[in-house]
Amino acid sequence: MKLGQIIRKFLPVIGIGLFIYLLIKLDITKIFKEIENVNLFYLSIALALVAFFFVTQTIKWFVIARKQKITIPFKDAFRINLISSFYGFITPSKIGSVVRVDYLRNYKGDTGKGLSNFVIDKVLDLTSVFVLAITFAFIFYEKIIPITSLYVIIGIFLLIIFLSLFFYKKKVSKPFLRFIYKMIIPKRMKEKSKALLGSFYDDMPSLGFLFPVFILNLFNWVVDYSAMYFMSLALGINIGFIPFLAVLPISTLVTQIPITINGYGIRELTMISLFGFFGVEAVKVFSMSILNIILTNVIPSIVAILFLFRRERK
Repeated sequence: MKLGQIIRKFLPVIGIGLFIYLLIKLDITKIFKEIENVNLFYLSIALALVAFFFVTQTIKWFVIARKQKITIPFKDAFRINLISSFYGFITPSKIGSVVRVDYLRNYKGDTGKGLSNFVIDKVLDLTSVFVLAITFAFIFYEKIIPITSLYVIIGIFLLIIFLSLFFYKKKVSKPFLRFIYKMIIPKRMKEKSKALLGSFYDDMPSLGFLFPVFILNLFNWVVDYSAMYFMSLALGINIGFIPFLAVLPISTLVTQIPITINGYGIRELTMISLFGFFGVEAVKVFSMSILNIILTNVIPSIVAILFLFRRERK
């Protein structure tokens, strides 16, 4: 087995191992006691916000799909969103959510359009998180993040913006794509790749159209982090909402590193470190993370699995 294959095979295990290590290190009985004594009122608000989050999450790529002339009903888009979130839940960096591309082909949207829909959505997602991370890290940078690390985050953000704008216009990126097509893509894949790249840019939404979608993305992440905030209140964590907007975007960015399944272990370690600056106990942070996994991943995944079984029967 080659080194690259070994790394790809065992890297996800590292995150799970780290998650289990933290669970044991922090005392599993204390963690379950925290969850057992959770405030159900605040938890119910968090659950309602999670449900609302999935609605707004669907809306943001649904409006892009309709602009691309992909004629998908919203209820089908919502179902597909839950299914793709389920696949993202069990894969590194949520890469499994790309399964949405395959589903969109059934609604007059070929693979190229489906792929561009997915890429646009993920770029908007990532840039939204960067904006939140940079904005609130500036407020708390002396407390939670060194200024040099903040400059690195800004540098990565600017690079993503540059690359996104470069590939957004087909005319601008055409020479580079032609080079990739001729020199790198294998001969047996050239025909399919040519068709894919051609349809990728069909009915591409304008930047003016995408700006409100970007604002919706920001709102969507605030809803997501609000749900986490009410989970913290359910556990008796009272540090205010603003610190969550400083910590959670950074932990979200860390989980994008494709070395663990859905960022498990790495996310918890990051959150424990950053919330520690605000005086929050590690046990409570880990308990909050488990609640978040149950409400935003496990419960929606159960619904998604039911949808998948229903599809198989049909």
